[in-house]
Amino acid sequence: MGFFEPDRYFSRISRIDIGRDLLAKGFRSVLLDVDNTILTRDTHEVPRDVGVWLGSARDAGIAFCLVSNNWHESVYQLADRLELPIVAKAVKPLPFAFVRALKKIDASRKSTVVVGDQLITDVLGAHTCGMEAYMLAPLVEQDLPHTLMLRHVERLIMGDRRPEGAPAPAPAPAQMRPEESPDSCG
Repeated sequence: MGFFEPDRYFSRISRIDIGRDLLAKGFRSVLLDVDNTILTRDTHEVPRDVGVWLGSARDAGIAFCLVSNNWHESVYQLADRLELPIVAKAVKPLPFAFVRALKKIDASRKSTVVVGDQLITDVLGAHTCGMEAYMLAPLVEQDLPHTLMLRHVERLIMGDRRPEGAPAPAPAPAQMRPEESPDSCG
């Protein structure tokens, strides 16, 4: 598995099966990105399915630590609201924040997976530290300008790979030849 290739790619965090994709693989801890992973950039709300999934995972014994490059007060308020530890100003993909997060929740790299929506920050950072990485499709398409540039690089690397749990793409409409057109007199 390459440094830029996620170990799994899901459409949303709620598509990660807690039993099959976490516990059965020996993961007892999750280092979790914030923006566009569990919190929408447009409304700054945690979607209902994300909140339900987090609660179910915690009930199953999964430990979490938020790891975010964000430094605004709102990210600390979110951590308080979710009652989760946080490492903000992370400077992902550098390893320092991942190591701090592991220490905060007393977790090992082997029993921890990183979950986030970006290849360059979350996936690369996880793999640099020797952890697996589950990438998610972003919750919304709205991104900061520098993130838009990174998304372009992601599309080049990921190609046409679709996330698990994403709806199948609509088939392209069939092309009619002009003589088959209902407007044609031919």
